[in-house]
Amino acid sequence: MDHSASLSAPARRTRTFVLVSLAILGVAIAGFVVQRSLSASAPSTSAAEVGQATGTQSALDEADGVIPDGVVDEADGFIPDGVAVSVFDDEIPAVGRLDPNLLDALRRTATDAEADGVGLRVNSGWRSPEYQWQLLQDAVVEYGSQEEAARWVATAETSAHVSGDAVDIGGFYGAAWLSEYGAAYGLCQVYRNEPWHYELRPDAVDDGCPRMYADPTEDPRMQP
Repeated sequence: MDHSASLSAPARRTRTFVLVSLAILGVAIAGFVVQRSLSASAPSTSAAEVGQATGTQSALDEADGVIPDGVVDEADGFIPDGVAVSVFDDEIPAVGRLDPNLLDALRRTATDAEADGVGLRVNSGWRSPEYQWQLLQDAVVEYGSQEEAARWVATAETSAHVSGDAVDIGGFYGAAWLSEYGAAYGLCQVYRNEPWHYELRPDAVDDGCPRMYADPTEDPRMQP
C-alpha cells in the first residue's frame, strides 16, 4: 500500500489538517510520558540516557547500539536533551544493523512522513546483548524488582532490539504519525505501554496491526 500515493489523491488531507490531528495525538502521548515520568520512569525505556543513574554508560558506545547525539528538532516533539538519528544513518550501528526489511519499511515511512511535515527519528534500534543486559539491570534498580522491570525491558535473549527487529521512535509527532499510518507500511506498535516501540508486521498492510499486548510480560516471545 502506497501511503504517499493515497495522500496525493483528490481526497488527500491538507497539511494543516494532518498536523492538527498529529498535535492532538501528540498531546495524548505527551500526557502518557509525563505520567510515566512521575511514576519512576526508567531511562532504559528509550535508551537515551543509558546507565546515567549507575554510571555505567562509559562502558558502552555506538558499537553496542548506543545512539549518539543527533538531529533533534523540538518542533517534532522532542525533549531538548533527547538524542535521535535519521533512519538513513547506515553508519550508526543502531540503524545499520536493523533487519533489512524493517529498515526498508522505516525508510519508506520516513520519506512519506517528511512529505507531511513530520520528522521520523530513531532513538533506539539494534542493541548488543551487553547493552540490553545493562538496560535491564538499570530497570531493576529503577523499579525495584525483576518482575516490574520486565514490564519495560526484555532480557538480551528475548529482546527484539538485540535481534534487530524493533525500533523506538523519538518525538511525539513521529510516534503519532506512525500510530495513524504505520500499518500501511507493516509497522505496528506492539506494547500498549510503549507508544514508541515498533516492529515489522507485514500482514498489517492488508489486515491492520494485531492486538497490542499490555506490556512485554504478555508477549509469548518474552516467556522463559
